[in-house]
Amino acid sequence: MLKFAALFALLATPALADVTLYFHSPSGNIHCLLTSGDYAGVRCDMVELTKSFPTPPADCDLDWGAAFAIGRNDPLGQVICHGDTIINPDGMELAYGASATLGDITCTSEPTGMTCSNAMGHGFAIAKARQKLF
Repeated sequence: MLKFAALFALLATPALADVTLYFHSPSGNIHCLLTSGDYAGVRCDMVELTKSFPTPPADCDLDWGAAFAIGRNDPLGQVICHGDTIINPDGMELAYGASATLGDITCTSEPTGMTCSNAMGHGFAIAKARQKLF
């Protein structure tokens, strides 16, 4: 566990630019990609869920309702329209009760799901049963 904490401390160092960190919940249901640099933010994809946002917008003809994102300066978490995935089974497991922080973005893993937010307190809370933007 000390090794894991040391890695996050290193990754949170402002001197590092454009760092990419893949991690997932212990259940393997939520996979996230946390980035720093010019495109600082986080995206999390879910494997299984009851979609809280089942209806895509008219301009989305790709996958909808299982991927969420927040950027460093975004005023609200987002459900994203996507044709790809960031699911990476080789990413690090973020233990329940642990947080990953990179720049202004923090994600916290809990048995009840994953919550990610920016420094302004905006983001998303996702779980198999329910997803919420704030």
